[in-house]
Amino acid sequence: MSQVGFRVLGPVTVAGPGGPAELVGGRQRTLVGLLALAGGSVVSRDRLVDALWGEDPPRTALRTLHSHVSRVRQALEAAGLPDLLLTREPGYTLAIPRDCVDAHRFDAAVLRARTALDAGAWADAAAGLQEALGLWHGDALADGPPHGWAAAEVTRLHEMRLAAQEELWEARLRLGEHGQGVAELERLVAEHPSREGLARLLMLALYRSGRRADALERYHLLRERLADELGVDPDVRLQRLHTAILRGDPDLDLAAVAAPPPPEPIAVTPAQLPPPVGHFAGRAAHLDELDGWLAGPSGESRVVVICGPAGMGKTAFAAQWTRRIKESFPDGQLFLDLRGEDPDASLPPSEALAYVLRGLGVPADRVPQHVADQLGLYRSLIGPRRMLLVLDDAGTADHVLPLVPPTPTSLLVVTSRRRLAALAAYHEVRQVELDVLAPDEAMALLRGVLGPARVAAETAEAAQLARLCGGIPLALRLAAAKLAARPRQPIADLVAELSGDDRLDVLAIDGDTRSVRNVLATVHDSLSGSAAALFRLLGLHPGVTFSTHLSAALTGISHGRARRDLDELASAHLITEVHSGRYRMHDLIRIYAVEQAAETDAADRAAATTRILDWYLAIAHAANRILDPARDRVPAADTAFEPPFARTPDAVLAFLDREHANLVAVVVHAERHGHLAVTWQLSYLIAGYFESRGHAGDRVEIYRRGHAAAVRLGDRVAEGMMLSGLGVALITAHRHDEALDQLRAALVVMASTGDERGRGHVYNNIAATLGELRQFEAATEACEQALAVHTANNHRLGVLLALNNLGHLHARTGRLDLSLSCLEQGLALARQDGDVRLEGAIWHSMGETHGYRGDDEAAMACFGEALALRRTTGNLLYQSSTLHQIGTVQLRSGRTDEALATFAEEYQISRSTNDEHLQSIALADLGSARLAAGDPAGARADLRRALELRERIPDDYELGIVQQLIAELDRHDQAGSSSGSGSADF
Repeated sequence: MSQVGFRVLGPVTVAGPGGPAELVGGRQRTLVGLLALAGGSVVSRDRLVDALWGEDPPRTALRTLHSHVSRVRQALEAAGLPDLLLTREPGYTLAIPRDCVDAHRFDAAVLRARTALDAGAWADAAAGLQEALGLWHGDALADGPPHGWAAAEVTRLHEMRLAAQEELWEARLRLGEHGQGVAELERLVAEHPSREGLARLLMLALYRSGRRADALERYHLLRERLADELGVDPDVRLQRLHTAILRGDPDLDLAAVAAPPPPEPIAVTPAQLPPPVGHFAGRAAHLDELDGWLAGPSGESRVVVICGPAGMGKTAFAAQWTRRIKESFPDGQLFLDLRGEDPDASLPPSEALAYVLRGLGVPADRVPQHVADQLGLYRSLIGPRRMLLVLDDAGTADHVLPLVPPTPTSLLVVTSRRRLAALAAYHEVRQVELDVLAPDEAMALLRGVLGPARVAAETAEAAQLARLCGGIPLALRLAAAKLAARPRQPIADLVAELSGDDRLDVLAIDGDTRSVRNVLATVHDSLSGSAAALFRLLGLHPGVTFSTHLSAALTGISHGRARRDLDELASAHLITEVHSGRYRMHDLIRIYAVEQAAETDAADRAAATTRILDWYLAIAHAANRILDPARDRVPAADTAFEPPFARTPDAVLAFLDREHANLVAVVVHAERHGHLAVTWQLSYLIAGYFESRGHAGDRVEIYRRGHAAAVRLGDRVAEGMMLSGLGVALITAHRHDEALDQLRAALVVMASTGDERGRGHVYNNIAATLGELRQFEAATEACEQALAVHTANNHRLGVLLALNNLGHLHARTGRLDLSLSCLEQGLALARQDGDVRLEGAIWHSMGETHGYRGDDEAAMACFGEALALRRTTGNLLYQSSTLHQIGTVQLRSGRTDEALATFAEEYQISRSTNDEHLQSIALADLGSARLAAGDPAGARADLRRALELRERIPDDYELGIVQQLIAELDRHDQAGSSSGSGSADF
């Protein structure tokens, strides 16, 4: 990519083979600049929104970001750079080498120059730093002003430039260029009057230029400024320089400045790696990945960061890998525990450097006192050698940066509970993120500690133990250690102990401070106040995952603030991002969060619980208005919460798909905490989601909770609605007899409250239930009652539903003209009302009616209209039903290949809805199509699975279809078999 250049150190520009890219507007330039700085890493959409708009982005921010990305792609393509800006979840990346970006070339040039500085090669260092600073053409991202974290990134780049300027003049003063240095250093000091390093260099340049009084005056000006602004004195180095200038110390003269002595040979070959952890298990893919990386080409430096949540075995993994590669580093291996997660015990850089220098054989009395001198000696000693350095438990990137080897001949391995993202801003980093062990790896660890025979004797109990430990190596080791100390205790006993409410207490061993709770406590205690508060409150959330938006609502802070706190929790590996802007906690971490939440003030807990439920209620209202606006019997609450999705069915359903696992838990949570009105209202409002996506079991559970809440409230109107909704949920679960019981009970309650609209809907639902039971005459009678009630109350939606159901029932009983008459009336009303959902349903029913008449062409036209409308609403259940009808007509018409494709789509949809009834129908459809296509083996496999599902979801009519197809398949096999062998046993 020699013709490619991304410039961010000044105005943002991109040069390609086709010329410069035309980036329009500050946000497009900021976007390109930040992706270029990321060096090929993915930047999430949420972080880009924060960088482009700050704490309070507009609701259209994500859509606008997509637009900017599209336009930037066009600009890059016009410049001869296609396929560079890639979408990679959860955001975007630029597929370019680091040396195409001036900021990364600047980093590399400064690193080389610092190596020369450490070696006393002043001329080489000065030339390298001059080259690096020549890459700057103004302030970083000068014409693309960023916000939030990106503004901090710009500040970091400016700090690096200033540090390089200091180092340049350090080298040039060593070369005797004090005369030229005075003017430039005067300018820099004027721009940065409180910068002590620049003041020191200017004082030295003035002194060597014969301007001793001016040098002393500079010191007094700085001392007054620091006292006025910060209340501090100049640092010790400046004070010593001031004293030396007062005395006219000859050591300040240029002639006294000698090159540093050459590094002394290391007296010993250090071998400090810790012993490997006993019974190490799993992680094979990560170990192989690192082996491959180490064997590949090296860059400017070699740094590996092994990160992950507390208790994931990062140190054990580092010990395992470094022991298998140590022969590649014959000059020795150093190990240092930085204790970074303990603020009271963590090693500052000076102590860490001193420890490493002693490990390199430097006598304690010869270790320099100042960090800068220690750093120079360390780099000089390790620079030409092949050494392995392991830094365990680093807290921040600042812990690690001074100890990065200056050449790629050595390797630095770092373990940390944080990702240390700032480290990658300075060096090329290979990151390995450890998560929980896979089930087979967890079982291997238990077998290693307890012995294969003991685990084999209680395999199911051991697997349950692994699940209760969450696959976390520390928890597994503690549990296994308990069992190892009690060789006669059944594994089942410990499983029972861990199944209680005190799982973290059980996962502790007397005399061992590394319990799961203690380890998590050290992480929690290192958090900022706002992040710790958010973590505790998240312990009150009953769901599996949570979003950025919920976190903001939970704490009452802005979305941008919440995102920063979540970034801190994710960096500490207390939460894991599973989707852009959506997070989860590992089981044991969640238990700890629940404990922390329980220790907060009761009033604060109650307020947070109310905020959680209010947020879900606001989301449910907003979703309901898009998915099913006619479901309007719960008035909208007055809330400040904005829905975190675009106002389209696809966007709403996609968001609720990610919340799906939480919905039952939130309804149960509301009921348990006495929020009974919220309980039944949530049940009512999210019915539109289940109508589209299935999940019948969850829908039944939610309505049972809603009904119980309405009864406890004594709200008879709500009770009737919940009984009606429960009946519909039971219909979708294919439990028709139970559905009829609930619907008939709903009629009684609604009659007592005068809920005529509700009664009409219940009659419609009874008709649907009886139709599923093939009791068509009774179903027709119920549907006519529904039509009469809705007509008397002028309830248009109810009339539409009744007309569609009547049309369907008349078709099933052979009254085709009457069917079309009802459906045509309904179609006209649906179009007048703009009801896309019901218009699709009526087109589907009309297709069925034309099919019964034998008019396949008219049927296909109607089903095509129905499918198109149903796709716009995102209703998967209805799409599956229409695809079944389309495929049936295709198969009947001899278009077997088309039918196979249609039935395959039907099956995929039925699986996504977790509806086994629909899955069985779809598999039977596939089986019939494969049989027609001459694939009896494929047909038999599909029909066998259809039969298995049908045994769990009984339906005599559908069972008869499957059995008929199996009989046809058996006849086909017998006709084609010369041996007369029988068919497979179904």
